[in-house]
Amino acid sequence: MKWDTCDPSVQYLLHLGDDALVLGHRLSEWCGHGPILEEDIALSNLALDLVGLARQYYQLAAQRISGGCTEDHLAYWRSDREFLNHVLVEQPNGDFADTMARQFFFDAFHVLQLDALQHSSDAELAAIARKALKEATYHAQHSADWVVRLGDGTEESHRRMSAALARHLPFVEELFTAAAVDRVAFERGWGPDVASLRASWLELVGEVVAKAALSLPVVAPKLLRGKQGIHSESLGFLLAEMQSLPRAYPDATW
Repeated sequence: MKWDTCDPSVQYLLHLGDDALVLGHRLSEWCGHGPILEEDIALSNLALDLVGLARQYYQLAAQRISGGCTEDHLAYWRSDREFLNHVLVEQPNGDFADTMARQFFFDAFHVLQLDALQHSSDAELAAIARKALKEATYHAQHSADWVVRLGDGTEESHRRMSAALARHLPFVEELFTAAAVDRVAFERGWGPDVASLRASWLELVGEVVAKAALSLPVVAPKLLRGKQGIHSESLGFLLAEMQSLPRAYPDATW
């Protein structure tokens, strides 16, 4: 199936689901490697929340595609050029500060996005967003707490968090740059005008960064087109690992 020609509501659901699935997979890579046991468990739970959210989006998309399409088809049988996630969420974990910076930037956006989506004209999408907002609010508090803890901690933790924010900030502009999938969603009342979320995001992020005794550096934004299927090489490696089992054993059942 040519995903760029399918129903626009399906494309929008895939975009939302891809963000959740890719970031959930990234966080799952920390399982067994967290800096402390409690955080190891917390990161695994965050990953499960995001993968669970991705399933809801994919299930609704598959229902609208019909013809025997399932959530597994959407997760395991699309190439990197067919994924519509933001490039930010596919970035490698790096050290713990890198993971928290990536999570912090996305979480602040995600809460605002879901808050708008719960008022979507698409009743089924709105229902998913209302439920997911509670989890996303916890995620945002968790990542913000770690930004403060590391930024206002030791000299080394401050240095690492400052560097992590600088590394990930160039990827943020894509969150607020409308692609075709965003424009159609806004015009039809399914989702927000992403550009309108920028001011609230800056306010949320600015408060936490200041509390962490940090500052957002001035960086040149990257010209990114993840929502158009143009990704970094990191996504290709991620999907190769994530999709290896169903592609090797396509007839397997669990």
